Order: sequence, then C-alpha cells, then structure tokens
Amino acid sequence: MTGIEELLSSRIRDVADYPEPGVMFKDITPLLADPAAFGALTDALADVATRTGATKIVGLEARGFILGAPVAVRAGLGFIPVRKAGKLPGATLSQTYDLEYGSAEIEVHAEDLSAGDRVLVVDDVLATGGTAEASLQLIRRAGAEVAGVTVLMELGFLGGRARLEPALAGAPLDALLTI
Repeated sequence: MTGIEELLSSRIRDVADYPEPGVMFKDITPLLADPAAFGALTDALADVATRTGATKIVGLEARGFILGAPVAVRAGLGFIPVRKAGKLPGATLSQTYDLEYGSAEIEVHAEDLSAGDRVLVVDDVLATGGTAEASLQLIRRAGAEVAGVTVLMELGFLGGRARLEPALAGAPLDALLTI
C-alpha cells in the first residue's frame, strides 16, 4: 500500500449495518474532515484529470460534487454537476438506467457540455457501475468525449468495473483504493 492509500484508508470509517442490516458502509466524512487527507485526495484526483487531458470535470450527485468541485478548481477546469432528475432548472439531457430493483434517472444541463470537451467523471465510490455508465452516455449524447472515470474507492466485489468497461470504450477507470 502506498502512502496516499494508507492515508486515505485510515480516514474511511466502517459503519456496520448501514443503511440496512448486513451492509458495511464506507463513511468518507472523517476523510473530508481531515484537511491533510482531503487535500491529498484532491491532489491525487487532479493528477488523474491532468493525465487524462480532461477539460471538464463531471461530479455525480451527491458525494461526487464534494470531490469533483475541488478537483476542478485544483486542475483549473470547469465543473459540471450531474443530478437526479428534476433538480436542474432549464434545458437538460436525461438518462435512465436500471437499478437492482427499478430504475433511476440523471440529468445534466444541455449547454454545459459540447464537442471539444474531454470529460472526466469523478465520484466517491464505484459500486455496481450503473450511475457512472449512465453519466458516460449523457456525456457522449451532449457531443463531448469521455476522458475517463476516477473514484476514491472501488468496491471490486460488486462488479462495477466489468459493467463499466464497455461504456468506457478504452477510456481509463482509476480507483485510488480497491476494496
């Protein structure tokens, strides 16, 4: 484990049986409360943005906003929020995706992405990959190019990487931690 991995891992708290019995929730709020750890995380994700040649950062609601906005500032890039349906005013593009039980929908402002943009998706966790996959579809429908996806942690046992790889079409998927 590298120094950054040790620092980040040491600031993520396990919460048993949340949000339901049998689930071990990975709480990142202690990491966010530690300025050194949050700064190191922001630097590491901004390095990914630079390496991928991103011109904009998309943050996925809601923790992707917390991570993506400072990454965009640090890397000198624009930040675009991808929100749950009905939360953005004005003209939006929307994408529906399947969940384990049912479906969900995300949206982005139609004018925020365009041809020539290289977009890096930032989120806290890659779990099953459904939201990330839908965000890649939105980015491409807006005419932009996918620079990649980067997350603080990947829950490898949930298979999100395998689901996401076809939608990445060769763009990189970076996880700072894999659990």
